[in-house]
Amino acid sequence: MSHPSDEQPDPLDLFDEIIDAETDRDPDLAVIEAGSRTLRTQGGAPQQDIPARPEDPEVDKALREVEADLATRWGETKLEPSVSRIAALMDVLGEPQRSYPSIHITGTNGKTSTARMIEALLGAFDLRTGRYTSPHVQSITERISLDGAPISAERFIDTYQDIKPYVEMVDAQQEFRLSFFEVLTGMAYAAFADAPVDVAVVEVGMGGSWDATNVIDADVAVVTPIDLDHTDRLGETPAEIAGEKSGIIKQGATVIMAQQPVDAAQVLLKKSVETDATVAREGLEFGVVARQVAVGGQLMTLRGLGGEYTEVYLPLHGAHQAHNAAVALAAVEAFFGVGAQRAMPLDIDTVRKAFAAVSSPGRMEVVRRSPTVVLDAAHNPAGARVTAEAIGEAFDFSRLIGVVGASGDKNVRGLLEAFEPIFAEVVVTQNSSHRAMDADELAAIAVEVFGEDRVQVEPRLPDALEAAITLAEEEGEFAGGGVLVTGSVITVGEARLLLGK
Repeated sequence: MSHPSDEQPDPLDLFDEIIDAETDRDPDLAVIEAGSRTLRTQGGAPQQDIPARPEDPEVDKALREVEADLATRWGETKLEPSVSRIAALMDVLGEPQRSYPSIHITGTNGKTSTARMIEALLGAFDLRTGRYTSPHVQSITERISLDGAPISAERFIDTYQDIKPYVEMVDAQQEFRLSFFEVLTGMAYAAFADAPVDVAVVEVGMGGSWDATNVIDADVAVVTPIDLDHTDRLGETPAEIAGEKSGIIKQGATVIMAQQPVDAAQVLLKKSVETDATVAREGLEFGVVARQVAVGGQLMTLRGLGGEYTEVYLPLHGAHQAHNAAVALAAVEAFFGVGAQRAMPLDIDTVRKAFAAVSSPGRMEVVRRSPTVVLDAAHNPAGARVTAEAIGEAFDFSRLIGVVGASGDKNVRGLLEAFEPIFAEVVVTQNSSHRAMDADELAAIAVEVFGEDRVQVEPRLPDALEAAITLAEEEGEFAGGGVLVTGSVITVGEARLLLGK
């Protein structure tokens, strides 16, 4: 009978083998590559976590009916700032959101990636997790995950049917019907209670105080970097936006705060004092000690609340993802009481294994080679700036072509200006969403930013991708032409489908 050790080669042997095979390369690069490949082996392959349409035609039909039903409600951009409707739904459902502890995440950028990292860490420590994030890249079922994977279409449909009578009861009593996002939030909280989960990882939809998710009393409140977005609803300055987002900080909670603009940090600290919350700040109580580019990602040393964590491989690109990882690690430490009840760090091997298996679809994601096509869901100037920086660090493109499809309610000029230094040319397009900015309108702004010679208009996304790939291929087979598809989560999701992911 074979032993487990017969099946799994010793990672250190693998490391030596890779080093030996890389002797014709720069020795430092060989060591980094060996380290990252070894850690990937230990962490296992990242899960394929974007579900396709259900194969069973009956299930697919039922899911489409639920989607159509949900589409009759207010969309995610139409809001009435209160939690009265979702609170009424939770009341008739028996307060499912109170049956498990939760970690609540707000901020402008990095929420979904941070939520995925928190989920991976908790799962590695054998906790049953529920994760609620938005928007989705390809399938609505991605928004509700159990144990690190989106719930099945069947479970999604059943959850909807279970709560539908209660939703209709609340609709009848309220001035406005529950919105699309409110119903989905109710479904997530009900599905987590039904599972049941040990902990829920919940990302706000928008803001904080009156966001539909804010009917939980989270033990840990996470605030990722705050910047200007949704200014028409959340405020014109980082401080005003922080005031809205600080609504997730509850009495006696622990606040994990990413690096913030000074005025935003002051607002968050004031709210923390008012609620008697404990605060851990990136750059003071925790942070990124060191990072170096590795094949397919980066190798990091993180300082957590309980000490230093060395040689942590993360298969995601960019300094911003290292900062997200530091925030996620501190959040999980806080959840386990590290830094408060105990000073011991979390088990380093478990932490390494968790981070090595993290994936974040549509975030600096390579979906094809030759030429390389990268997808990134940056949709505001701050997100575009970190993506532009990460592209420069992770890829050696001699010529990069942008494909941009943006939403009409965003700061599109700021987005394009952030990408202007790295795009040789840009192909402007539009996605299928009713919120998409018209391609010609986008082109007019792009011409002002890039100049007429560098802008091409292709209103259909398939044509835009083809045009960009053709432009990138003009560099020749062995040159470094690449394509970055960006501007909106919806654009990225549709491109992902078209490119066969």
